[in-house]
Amino acid sequence: MNPKAILGLLKETFKEWKEDNASRLAAALSYYMIFSLAPVLIIAIAIVGSIFGEEAAKGEIVEQIQGLVGEQGAQFIQTAITNANRPDASGGLASLISIVVLLFGASGVFGELQDALNTIWDVKLKPGRGIWGILKKRILSFLTVLGVGLFLLLSAVLSTALLALRSYENEFLKELGLLWLYQLDFVWTILDLLVSFGILSLMFALVYKYLPDVKIAWKDVWVGAIITTLLFNVGKWLLSWYLGRSSFSSSYGAAGSLVVLLAWVYYSSQIIFLGAEFTQVYAKIFGSKIVPDDHATPLPAVGQLPSVQKRDNPTSQDQ
Repeated sequence: MNPKAILGLLKETFKEWKEDNASRLAAALSYYMIFSLAPVLIIAIAIVGSIFGEEAAKGEIVEQIQGLVGEQGAQFIQTAITNANRPDASGGLASLISIVVLLFGASGVFGELQDALNTIWDVKLKPGRGIWGILKKRILSFLTVLGVGLFLLLSAVLSTALLALRSYENEFLKELGLLWLYQLDFVWTILDLLVSFGILSLMFALVYKYLPDVKIAWKDVWVGAIITTLLFNVGKWLLSWYLGRSSFSSSYGAAGSLVVLLAWVYYSSQIIFLGAEFTQVYAKIFGSKIVPDDHATPLPAVGQLPSVQKRDNPTSQDQ
């Protein structure tokens, strides 16, 4: 790929990003996130806590989020977790209902993400899907919620394994001929970064492959997922730096924590949508293109009216 092609790819990506009004899509996703936040976190803590214990899982998740959104945003999240009602483990109809409500609430943000990706990739669901179509979409969102929890579990397991390996005594590593690993701190830092990067790339790849109503080749998915992960990590660092030096608390008072979290979700969503636009443009120019699946239809191009099927006038006669 020559520099001219790369420049054209980037130019087309930003053009699509602007035409799809990614800022509006990000605002909608931020709104849904506020209502889905507590259910998503409760499910994630339940999944990770099944291995490491609830308190350890809660502390790890809050610590990771604090590294992203700062102390103010983490305070809001901690309050949301504390005040949210968890399903009663004693069983019964009430427990079943609370679990269903919890999953339904958590799936809202992923349903909105699915709609946003459909818009970005120029497809829409066919009308007349009926109840089954709506249920199918909601079930897919449920599975995405569980998938996020499993990814957090995988990340925690791998990070714990690296930490355990690093804490082994020198004699054990010496027997394996790996004593130099214990003495080189940057090696462990690189390994931890690679693990985090790989898990995040895999999560974006699965979201791009299965959440929107499209057919897309895996090779295009991986290119887009890796680029999105790079953009997300750079954006995460810049946002953390900015939010850590902002004065939302003094400007918004008690609502400062919520504003910080909203700002982080809003700008992070735009970064993810920029990665999705890149994936679409890359697939269109260099890949195998993105096409609607059996339940979707293409959106008309910008400035193009939907085609209207003409019908013959039965009363018209040839002159």
